[in-house]
Amino acid sequence: MIKPEAFSPEERLAVYRAINERRDIRHFVPFELEEGVLRRILEAAHAAPSVGFMQPWDFIVLRDEALRGEIRDHVLAEKEKAGKHYTGERAELYRRLKIEGILECSAVVAVTCDPERGGSVNLGRVTMPQAAQFSVCTAIQNFWLAARAEGLGVGWVSVVDPAWIKARLGVPRSIELVALLCVGAAREFPPNPLLQTMGWRRREPLEKVVHAGCWGTPYPWGASVGREKP
Repeated sequence: MIKPEAFSPEERLAVYRAINERRDIRHFVPFELEEGVLRRILEAAHAAPSVGFMQPWDFIVLRDEALRGEIRDHVLAEKEKAGKHYTGERAELYRRLKIEGILECSAVVAVTCDPERGGSVNLGRVTMPQAAQFSVCTAIQNFWLAARAEGLGVGWVSVVDPAWIKARLGVPRSIELVALLCVGAAREFPPNPLLQTMGWRRREPLEKVVHAGCWGTPYPWGASVGREKP
């Protein structure tokens, strides 16, 4: 009988705890982020899988207060512009949302994607070139989970003009900005995501997003999966 090389029960609990307690953090408290801890988190991000092993990511660590102040002003201006898309109660809720912790966190990390790293024709990307960006997202998730395991929070700031951020950070035109991450000591890790708590959206039930064989066919929970050969 084939026996999966599973972690111990305690190790599995730790993995699932990091996954379930990961939150998009906006509120941080003063904290000196040690270089050794930051390096471990970035090593976890760099260990992420990537299509064709292209490793398309780069990380720009921002600690300078003046620069971070400029970025925060930019984010708030972009938030105001984006708010024009909402009306009524939705607009009021959006106005009250805190979307960043740029000045409060210990460090800001810009994550980029080089879609040509490893060559213009890269293994696994001939028919799906956007797999480079998908690969960067796996690095971001590793960063997020490793930070949670270290007791730190991460917030993804997406209300930005990528061209403005790239110009301010000297990022080449051929390189894409994927994420702007705030990392530091969280004021708290709430039991539910902020947007769920505030009523922006509810979490979809798992049964709604798992299909069997083709789109729209409910998955028959309880059925055996991947039976061993006799």
